[in-house]
Amino acid sequence: MKNLVILGGGYGGMKILNELLPNNLPEDVMITLVDRVPYHCLKTEYYALAAGTVSDKEVRVDFPEHPRLRVKFAEVIGVELQNKRVILKDAEPLNYDDLVIGLGCEDKYHDVPGAEQFTYSIQSIEKSRQTYSALNNLGPGSIVGIVGAGLSGVELASELTESRRDLNIKLFDRGKHILSAFPDRLSKYVEGWFKEHNVEIINNSNITRVEENTLYNNDNPIYCDVIVWTAGIQANKVVQNIDTEKDRSGRLVITPRHHLPTDEHIFIVGDCASLPHAPSAQLAEGQAVQIVEVLRKRWNGEEPPVEFPPIKLKGVLGSLGKKQGFGVMADRAITGRVARLLKSGVLWLYKFHNG
Repeated sequence: MKNLVILGGGYGGMKILNELLPNNLPEDVMITLVDRVPYHCLKTEYYALAAGTVSDKEVRVDFPEHPRLRVKFAEVIGVELQNKRVILKDAEPLNYDDLVIGLGCEDKYHDVPGAEQFTYSIQSIEKSRQTYSALNNLGPGSIVGIVGAGLSGVELASELTESRRDLNIKLFDRGKHILSAFPDRLSKYVEGWFKEHNVEIINNSNITRVEENTLYNNDNPIYCDVIVWTAGIQANKVVQNIDTEKDRSGRLVITPRHHLPTDEHIFIVGDCASLPHAPSAQLAEGQAVQIVEVLRKRWNGEEPPVEFPPIKLKGVLGSLGKKQGFGVMADRAITGRVARLLKSGVLWLYKFHNG
């Protein structure tokens, strides 16, 4: 039996499973999925889990079941390319014939002293639970500092202000306007929403260090009861430690077939891969479909395509609480109730097809 090992049950890993199972997996191939938790997590919704507006169960989807799918609950600590095996914490190494690395990302602290030690995170379901506990145990009038006003920071700030109107929320952003990756119209719309809901936006910020309950913006101390870091991501540490070519963000450089240039049996999917687009669930799923095509061609003794058409992204949607939203669909900016309904619909469809 050939062993296809998938590291990480995120959007890319889950899509590969759903493309192969139940009827597209050759009889001589077995799949081993390795993940730290026994379910697929909806990472795009961690902001709502942390804010306390959805339950833990609502951001989980069960992995599929199949006689030749083995799900192993373990933490990956290394990959030995020469020996074709995965090193696991407190478990025996795992051998593979083909390997898909989809271990996701982690916070990037930009060498800010104290940032990792004294801030909370929403980059994993475990950390989001800890953030939920910290935020929802705060007393009335407490101050919450959110560092980073990209999509994650904006969604967390908006959800939290609806969940806990008694809190004082400060949103720190390096630029002149929040959501710098979006059109100006959307940035101004979201800034107007925050002003209406008494969220303080601190533009042109530069967090120079963090201490317990205090962050320093341009070296000026600002007290916060809780500080949440959403100011950038980088590839998982396991990926950073793999001795092969990487980009400036620590992501692995891959071929048009999504595998390492030096090893056609090691595929990289999602936040770990160096791609021309910003990391997203859509991008990981698009990769997964193409990776499955490569694998199936090889398993059938056929030559896979040399390259694939560019992965088409439908757009980006963000929420402003439960009733308003914003986004870009087909290069068109949308705001308000329609954007929020679209995002809710996309989430419902995803859970329906995977649940």
